[in-house]
Formats: sequence, structure tokens, C-alpha cells
Amino acid sequence: MALERALREAVQSGRLAPGTSLPPSRALAGDLGIARNTVAEAYTQLVAEGWLTARQGSGTRVAARPTGATPPAPVRRASPHDESAVPTARVGRFTADAGGTTAPRGDAVYDLRAGYPDVAAFPHAEWVAAARTAMGRAPSAAYRYADPQGLPELRTALAGYLGRTRGVRVSPDRVVVCAGFGQGLWALATALHRRGARRAGVESHGLRLHRQILADAGLRLVGLPVGAAGAELPGEDVDVVLLTPAHQFPLGIALEHRADFVQWARAHRAVLVEDDYDGEFRYDRRPLGAMQALAPDHVVYGGTASKALAPAVGLAWLAPPEHLVAPVVEELTRVGARPAALNQLVLAEFLTSGRYDRHVRRSRLAYRRRRDRLVAALGGLRVHGLPAGLHAVVELPDGRTEEQAVGEARRRGLAVQGLAEFALAPGHAPALVVGYATPPAHAFTSAVARLVATLSRSAGPAARPRP
Repeated sequence: MALERALREAVQSGRLAPGTSLPPSRALAGDLGIARNTVAEAYTQLVAEGWLTARQGSGTRVAARPTGATPPAPVRRASPHDESAVPTARVGRFTADAGGTTAPRGDAVYDLRAGYPDVAAFPHAEWVAAARTAMGRAPSAAYRYADPQGLPELRTALAGYLGRTRGVRVSPDRVVVCAGFGQGLWALATALHRRGARRAGVESHGLRLHRQILADAGLRLVGLPVGAAGAELPGEDVDVVLLTPAHQFPLGIALEHRADFVQWARAHRAVLVEDDYDGEFRYDRRPLGAMQALAPDHVVYGGTASKALAPAVGLAWLAPPEHLVAPVVEELTRVGARPAALNQLVLAEFLTSGRYDRHVRRSRLAYRRRRDRLVAALGGLRVHGLPAGLHAVVELPDGRTEEQAVGEARRRGLAVQGLAEFALAPGHAPALVVGYATPPAHAFTSAVARLVATLSRSAGPAARPRP
């Protein structure tokens, strides 16, 4: 919305200084000739993102800027590296994104694992049209070995899209394209370890793959409990923290104390890694803006096309602080990691033509309807997590264990995961993490019916269904 963007830019640029008191929503609405709800929604969104504060009796004010915060400085583009100097190494297992770690069992009829989109809804015709346009415009140089940082066309398109939709403060020269968030996380963790990092804070629940990547890079893991307000601040000396602030994976909580994490990172000269794996998909309100905008000098923003489009696109991106761009690119170059250049050109066209935005809007509506249907079908069972993303956490009834529920689901032809699969340590209430995006539209009703039967209080052994 225009008012929200204008206020955010005024705070970012310093035109609205920290502590400035903003007019009451009714007064500002009258001055601008707009609805009061419009002003209230803009204030609420910017408070959630950390740009404003709102307290009973003191009104709405511009939030205090962390000490030393400055707008991002202009940066120079990293120069391409000569392919002849690139060693080879196996990095394929670091190209997976959230969710994409294992294939479903062969006896599963419906896949309800978390982190997967509905690939049957992939926009084939629009992707082909974008490919025709991109290939028609591509110079012959596009078919050479690509810049290991990513093609300029895609980095420019991503910088514009991320700034417009997620509030990320980045120039094309600070975007790094990789073949999956896992690969980008590996390059970042390795670069940080070479620069002296030794401990990594991780949320108490998350992807095992990401924890393994950090550990393989030589970082000792420090667990951060996740409560109702998100992950707790590190209680010991930690050099880097991996977070999913917009929609914690898999618990589905939004990080409420973003500004506290930013202040902590500045005080400890630490790096925050923001995994924005499904930031486009919020269903009850406008998506929260990226935490990176609060501190571009301390937050590495990470995103992927795997959730909005499909894992087969094979592209993700990082927006590191200026001083980390070259080290990350150096690590990718050292192992010969270069995403497919032709896919980069097509995605750039997909973004700049508006096709990406249209597909996200269609997907957002479809996934919102699926989540609503899932929650309604589960009846009295407790469903945890924000109305967002591609999965929900369903608490198990009557003392049922996760192993029992997953086994019963398998007998009914469902591939589904227990919450323990994502836990760093035991101690949570038994629950299933249910991905509701994967089944194609024509199969969704049947998949949900089998899940409801699995979780029924009277559920007993069931015969294996036929496909």
C-alpha cells in the first residue's frame, strides 16, 4: 500500500527520525482523505516489521535505530572468475531447500510432508513464454560460463522484486544467486568459518539438513528455544544465527522481537541469516517485511524459487552485507557451483514481466483455501501456527505418539512427518507437521479425508489403500 511504503521509506532514509511521534490514525486519515483502517493497517504492519513502536498512552512513534545503523553503502560488483581456475567438488547435497531432503515412501499415495508446493500448478505456459522471450533476447555471451555470483539480469530483477515485495534493502551487486538455499548456506557458513566464526545459533526446531550444513562447515551448534514470540536470544557467545523470522519452520510462529536480535547482533558483531523460505504466503494480513531491512549490514537475507514455483527451477538467492559478498562468491567458485544460466535468464524475464507476481497471487489464494479446508476438516483438533506458508502443525489427540500417528498415516497411504523429525532435542508435545500444498487439486479432498481418519479418536489399523 502507498502509505505504508511512504512511511517505511521516510524512516529508512532518516526523514522521520527515531522517536518522532506520528499522528493518530484518525487525524492522519482525515488529513490525507483516506479511510482510517488504511492508516491503522499501515501502522500495524510497520510496528510488526520493527520500524515503529506503539504503546498504550504514548501513541505511535518511530522506533529507535540500533546504534551504528546506517543506510547500505554503494558497493562494487564482484568480478567474474575464470572457469579454468575453478576446482571441482561434490556440493550436490547442499542444493536442497526447506523440505526437500527425502523422497516419499513407495507405498504413499498422497504426500503431506512439509515444504513442498503443488508442482501440478506450475505455470507451464507462462514459463515457456518467458523462455521464448529470454532466449530471443539473450546475446551469445549468455551461453558462456556464467558469473559465479549470478547473471546480472537475474540479480537486477531480484533486487527490484525483493525491495518491492519484501522490503529488502539491496542492490544488484549484493545479490548472490545459488542452486538452492542449502548451497548458499553452505558457502556462507564456510566463508564465515574461514573468517573466525566458531558457533552457530539454530532454532530448537528446523531442518536437519541446515543444521548438518552448519556443522559440516565447522560451526558448533547452539540451540535457541522457540517460544510464543519466536526464538530466544543467544545466551552465550555465538557468531552466526540462522532464523526463519517471518514464519518459523516448522512451528509457524512469527519472530516478534526482531529489533532485539538486531541490537544483539550489532553488540556482538554477529551475523543473522534470515531464511525467508515462504515469505510471500501470508493469508490473514499482508506479509511481514524482511528483517534484513532493519540491519542490512548484519543480516544475510535468503530466498528461493522452490516454494513459489517449483524445486526443479533450481534457483535461490542471498543478499549478504557488502563485506560478505566476495567471500561467499569465492566459496561457490572454489567448488565450481554455478546455477544453470538459461534458467536464470528465464526467471529474470518471469520476474520483470509480472508473471511471477501473478503466479504468487494465484498460489496464495489456492493455498489459503486449502488451509481453511484442512482446519475445518480437523474439527476440534488443535492446529498451531500462523495462517501462512504451506504447512500446519496439528497436535495429536488422546496421548497418541508421533510414531503411532505416522505409522497409521502410512497404512492409509499418506506420507506425513512428526514434529520430532525437526527437533534439535526432545521435549515438545506430540504433533504432526502437515504439508497441505503438495497434493494436486483433484486429490486434496481424499488426502485430507485420510488424514482425518488417521487422527480420529477411534482410528485403528487400516488396510493399505489402493492408488
